[in-house]
Amino acid sequence: MTPVRSAPQTDRKLYRSISEVSDMVGVKAHVLRYWETQFSMLRPRKNRAGNRMYGPEEIKLLLQIKELLYARRFTIAGARRRLLDDRKETPQVELGFDDPDRRLMLKEVKAELKHLLMKLREREGAARR
Repeated sequence: MTPVRSAPQTDRKLYRSISEVSDMVGVKAHVLRYWETQFSMLRPRKNRAGNRMYGPEEIKLLLQIKELLYARRFTIAGARRRLLDDRKETPQVELGFDDPDRRLMLKEVKAELKHLLMKLREREGAARR
């Protein structure tokens, strides 16, 4: 089994590919895909190409799942129940836009929207010619 590798503190990547997460968590990519089918709270985003992109919360959840299944020897059903019970006990807190990850995400969205707008304007200009 691959040793677990933690992300460097200086790495500011908001989303990671399944291969990166597989290396970080220490399980193969097919295991991560299987866990998605078994744990409803695990829903990574998908990019335009349909590739899974895991955020910090999904990575944290994957590490918890691995701990429960591999180290503490829970069954999948038992791990699912434990995670759901833990969620019920933890009060949900709304994050403001001051959160650095949120700000970074908003900047990425804004840049992507500007890029799309530029492409639309180029097409519009080409269609007029």
